[in-house]
Amino acid sequence: MKTNTFKHTIIAGIAALTLGLASCDSGLLETVPNDRLSEDLFWKTENDAKLAVNSLYTDLDSTTAVTFDGITDLAHTNQSFNVAAYIEAGSYDATSSVIYDEWRRAYRGIRGVNYFLENVDKVPSTNTALLNQLKGEAKALRAYHYLKLAGLFGSVPLVTASISIDEGRSLTSTPVEEIWNFVEKELTEAAALLPSTYGAADKGRFTKGAALGLLARADLYAGRYQKAADAADQVIKSGVYGLYESYEKLYSYAAENNKEVLLDKQYLKDIAQNNVFNLLAPYSQKNAQSTYVPTKALVDSYETLEGKKISDPASGYDPAKPYANRDPRLKFSIFLEGDALPSGITFQPRPTSGTADAIGSTYIASTTGFNIKKYINNEDFANPTNSGINIILLRYAEVLLTYAEAKIELGQTDATVLAAINQVRNGRTDVKQPSVTAATQAALRDIVRRERTVELAFEGQRIFDIRRWKTAEQVLQGPVFGITYPDASGKLVTVQAASSNRVFDASRHYLWPIPQKERDLNPNLKQNPNW
Repeated sequence: MKTNTFKHTIIAGIAALTLGLASCDSGLLETVPNDRLSEDLFWKTENDAKLAVNSLYTDLDSTTAVTFDGITDLAHTNQSFNVAAYIEAGSYDATSSVIYDEWRRAYRGIRGVNYFLENVDKVPSTNTALLNQLKGEAKALRAYHYLKLAGLFGSVPLVTASISIDEGRSLTSTPVEEIWNFVEKELTEAAALLPSTYGAADKGRFTKGAALGLLARADLYAGRYQKAADAADQVIKSGVYGLYESYEKLYSYAAENNKEVLLDKQYLKDIAQNNVFNLLAPYSQKNAQSTYVPTKALVDSYETLEGKKISDPASGYDPAKPYANRDPRLKFSIFLEGDALPSGITFQPRPTSGTADAIGSTYIASTTGFNIKKYINNEDFANPTNSGINIILLRYAEVLLTYAEAKIELGQTDATVLAAINQVRNGRTDVKQPSVTAATQAALRDIVRRERTVELAFEGQRIFDIRRWKTAEQVLQGPVFGITYPDASGKLVTVQAASSNRVFDASRHYLWPIPQKERDLNPNLKQNPNW
């Protein structure tokens, strides 16, 4: 069984910081309570500082990074009563719990970082390197939250110190460009404080490469292409990272903490577990939920083995054999008809199959006939809600594609751009898509965008990509389609997921609304346009 000191101590850290935030009231006997820590008793040792920073990792994305794609064109929110389905249908508003939960989690994480940075120097230590490392981790974590807030909401309050309730009620939103400036500053400072690598006991902490990789992502989101390319180039030239040899195994227990992972959310069975198996696996697998399911739109994005789009008449694509001769990442990312499932049975989603996974057999079975395969491991079948698999939040392939996209947008399409794209396309033992060659800026833009779509599917980047590309209004409209199969007469039929028309209003949906709960508490927060 895998062990990781960081994973174990993060639990203690949660308690330490949470309890440390609460001061003790004077009681009749003035005894020290045994259910909390007074601030007077904390911040005394280096271990206190470690425990406090460990707790800050709890507000990183977890399975939300996987399921964010469920509100894009790559996947479908499978049950219509799921709150995320209202986002897909364009019928959400500022009272949506999904909207509020993202806001609340981010600012909870930011509050924890602010408190930590205000108190860590109380620790009597001459180990400046350690304290600087912990400060770097905290700064990077705060930047992570602001990056997401800016991408989802645009202008938001910039809070960099602990504040009172009254102060919170007077906050105003900071222009989004200033948020991006802050994220850049934080990540640049963090990178200077953080080590390049850690020992086995500290795997999962922010490194210099993770801070720079996140900086590259932030600058790409912000349209600051030269800065994005420069930050990504620093990661590439560091020599610390590389592609894991197998895309198929990348999301397995055996591959955890491999050289491709810059940042992940660490988990451990029985101690700090997640429910990714229960959330995503086909219904037949111990009554898993099929909460988010892939779409035909995503499946059709994967090229043939010859590197051709299936819409190309010369591709040789056969609709009657839709998964034959396709980019291997398709079968590594999605459960397709005929695949072996963790239980040992065969995945049979056709409506006529008579199986638990047949479309329409239950409201939980996939309505598209596809299921997400990433992170679904046989080891989790026995106890689906007790998965210990780490959830990857940033990996080297994304850095390569960020570098390539930024350079393409700058019009700097040199050999390094092709090398970055082709490393993703054929730099593994089990993915050997043909190399791309010099092309026009428009053609290369199309290529790198498709690579981000198929390479990073179900990793939480799509919503931000289609917003910044301004393509959401094209891809998030109309019905959701699923598998194509022959009916009783042999005619090919394509499944349409019931009650699944997507709606995207370009006048307002490129930003989420500021949560109504926050505006009720603080009328100074202006609502985003047209909400």
